[in-house]
This record gives sequence, structure tokens and C-alpha cells, in this order.
Amino acid sequence: MMMKRRLLIVALTDSKKIDNSGHEVRRFPDSLLFGTATASYQVEGAWNEDGKSENIWDRLTHTQPCLVKNCDTGDIADNSYYNYRRDVEMMRELGLDFYRFSLSWSRVLPTSFPDQINEAGVNYYNNLINEMLKYNIQPMITLYHWDLPQKLQELGGWANPHIVDWFSDYSRVMFELFGDRVKYWFTINEPREVCYQGYAGQSMAPAYNISGMAEYLCAKNLLVAHAKVYHMYNEEYRPTQGGLVGIVLSASWFEPENEGDEEAAEELRQFEWGSFAHPIFSESGDFPPVMKEKIAAKSAAQGFLRSRLPEFTSEEIDLIKGSSDFFGLNHYTTNLVYRNDTVNGMYSSVSYYDDIEVGFYQSTEWPETGATWLKMVPWGFYKLLTKIREDYNNPPVFITENGCASREGLDDDTRVTYYKSYLDVMLDAIEDGSDVRVYTAWSLMDNFEWLEGYYDRFGLYEVDYESSERTRTPRKSAFLYKEILRTRTLDMHFEPDATLPMTIDEGH
Repeated sequence: MMMKRRLLIVALTDSKKIDNSGHEVRRFPDSLLFGTATASYQVEGAWNEDGKSENIWDRLTHTQPCLVKNCDTGDIADNSYYNYRRDVEMMRELGLDFYRFSLSWSRVLPTSFPDQINEAGVNYYNNLINEMLKYNIQPMITLYHWDLPQKLQELGGWANPHIVDWFSDYSRVMFELFGDRVKYWFTINEPREVCYQGYAGQSMAPAYNISGMAEYLCAKNLLVAHAKVYHMYNEEYRPTQGGLVGIVLSASWFEPENEGDEEAAEELRQFEWGSFAHPIFSESGDFPPVMKEKIAAKSAAQGFLRSRLPEFTSEEIDLIKGSSDFFGLNHYTTNLVYRNDTVNGMYSSVSYYDDIEVGFYQSTEWPETGATWLKMVPWGFYKLLTKIREDYNNPPVFITENGCASREGLDDDTRVTYYKSYLDVMLDAIEDGSDVRVYTAWSLMDNFEWLEGYYDRFGLYEVDYESSERTRTPRKSAFLYKEILRTRTLDMHFEPDATLPMTIDEGH
């Protein structure tokens, strides 16, 4: 059986190879915006300074320190709270159109609520925004990137329906404080990771293991909270501020292992990211039908009196449907999906993956990167962009994260190859009609990569964590990205030279 599967993998891999040899220099659309991204807990540091209160990652890393590799924390991280001018200088060196960063809820609202606004936290974000705008670099802000105030977690966090109001109140204050200068807003980053990894998979704060229940409660509350904030902005702030608001979904591509596994692959797509895309971007709204059917059937067989997947009211379905000005997309890699007798009993009963009943993995033939979970499969990116175009009536797509990991060192040739190959197939998708308007490299610099700590390095710039200054140094990939942005072209044969000085071009 294993030999048969291996032969299938090799055949599949060979059939999906993309030949870039014919591509010399390709031009990006003039309207396409290029940038980089980070998130507050991953780079800011200053975890308890200037009035900031505790968030769920502070609590996790301090009470279960070695759950994170090397017992790392984000207490200091890249010290961007004090190094924001250097961060903007790096943006200027690269020639970015924009920089996507997130706000720390507990830094601006230390009680978690609008009764107290922390002036020092507001000043930090104002200084960063104003420094960027001074050089015509657009701020793109994520309201929530995984660092919930600990006080709200103790009240139930995203499993408590009252979070709809808590998140709405927080968002309103942020629009009031920064909306005069910020024209791109992302409500929530990667709801699948917030809900499954945080409440069921024990791989993100608060690191709960309540699978088959909590992730579904979280999903419903999160979608309603997002939609409430979208409509609040649309009705109260868009007329004067003129910005765009959307949500950011993580989506791997799931490829059937063989022709008989297409249904399994599609079901996994619907659970993993369709669970959030379908309610917002489909014509019918609501959770995907296959998700509702499978969880209801499983729940009944297990003796539950109702489905473990909570229902939306008809008003909530209408509220959520269409509540995003664009499809925010974080994409990194691809998996192969199968369903056979070995899947039965693979997962705990009453759990998310038992509800789906599939197996998935990555081919040993695919090129590796510095992260064990992230192999280089550019054709999966092309297929994903095509499916979004076909399933959801070609929405504007903002690619809000894309990149790969390395280890320490400036010669990140694997990352150079990754960016070239993924941008190449993105251009293929654009030529086929996909409405891609934004591309974001993850990440501007190395940062705290959650349970991997500082082991996985995603940065265009290397950060020296032994240095009190957290010195940032450009890698080869930074010089590649700079050249792409300078010329607005992709040259598959361009070889970046990291020994050159990194300078700021006129105009940045």
C-alpha cells in the first residue's frame, strides 16, 4: 500500500511541476501594491511598559514558558516599540507601497474596554503611522492578530458571544483614533487559527483542547463580530474616512492524492477555510452545507441533542454575507488529501478532524524550506487563487501574507526561489483574470513565530536577538524584493547580492 501511494505521489508531483524556464521578465500590473507585514506581539516587545496590560500570549509564555521552543517569549521581541524609526527606514530601503501591522488591544485599552485609553500606546501607533506617511508608505492595520487581552479570555474569550460587543467597542475607538490616516483595515487575522489552534488544537494561545465544540462557538462569534465591525465602519466612518475593511483568511491548498479523493479534498477545503469564506463571500451565506451536514450527523450519532455547530439566525446570515471589501488571503503551502480505511479512528471522537474524516500530508518530493510544515508548492497557490475567483465571483484579492522560513544567516537562497516561483504563478492567475490587488511578503523581519519562538526565521531582514539593539540586516531576499518593487517586474534569472549596501532610493 505504501509503495502504491508513493508512486501516486511521484506521478502527481511530476504532473504539477511548473516550468519557469520560458519566463524571462514579466511585468506586474501598475496598480498592484507591494508591502510587508508583521504583528504586534511578534515584534513590539515592551510587554508591560507604558501602561500596557497582559494579553493571552503574555500569560501563556509566562505560565507555560517551554511550550514555546527554547522557552522564548515576546517580552522584548524585535523591540519595535522603541525601534519604529528603524522599521520605517527598512520599509524605505525596500521601497514599499505599504506596511501591514497590527494593534495591541491591551496596549491601547489596558482595561480591555473604552473606559480607559492609554495615551502612551496611542502615541506609539501615531508615531509609527505618521513616520510611514511622511515617506508615502500606506499603513494597513489589522485590528486583531491573536493577542486578546487576558481579562477577556478569563470571561470566555471568543467562545463568549459578548465578544461581539467587546470587539466592536475596541474597533470603534481604533477608527476614531487612527481612521483619519488609515485607509486599509483588516478586522481579524486568520480566524481558523484563532478558533481551532487556540481553542481546540493547543497550538496557539490560550492553548485549549476543547475540540469539536469550542472552535465552532468561536467561529460563529468571530464572524458576527467581524460583520458588526464591518457594518459599523461602512455606515459611520466610511463616508468621512473613505477606507476599505475586510477580513484575512488563511488558506492552504488541499490537493486530492488521486482522482478518487476530490470529494475528500473539497470537504477539507470547506472546513479549513470555507467555514469563514462561505458565510462572507458566497451568494447563499451561512456555514458551508457539507460542514453543517457532517457535524449534525456526527453529533446525532454521538448522542448530542443538537448539532455541535451553532446555527446562525437568518439576520446573522444576512449581516455576515458580503461583509468584506476584499478577500484577504494568507497562503504558504499545499497538502495532499486522502480518505480510506486508515482514516477511521485516526482522530479522537468528538473532535474537529473526526468531523471531517480525511487524512492529509505533504509529499517528500516537494522542496523543503526552513519550517517543517511549509514545503514549496507554487502550483497550489495558482489553484487556490483560481478557486477563489471561480467560487466567489472573482472578489478583489489582497494577499496579506506569503513567504517561507529559513534559519539564521543572510544567504536565504530557498526564500529567493520561493518568492520568485510564487510571484510567477500569481502572475499566471492574474493573467487568467484573478483580481489580485495587493501582495504582502511575510515578513519584514524575523519575529516571534508563536510556538516556534525565534527558531523559524521568516524575515527579509535578519534580527540579531543577541544584540540589545535587535540589529536588523538585509538578507538576499530583501535585495530581491527591492529589485522587484523598483522595476515592478519579475526576472526569474535575477540573482540578488547581499554583499551590496542597502540604500534608500530617491522618493523613499
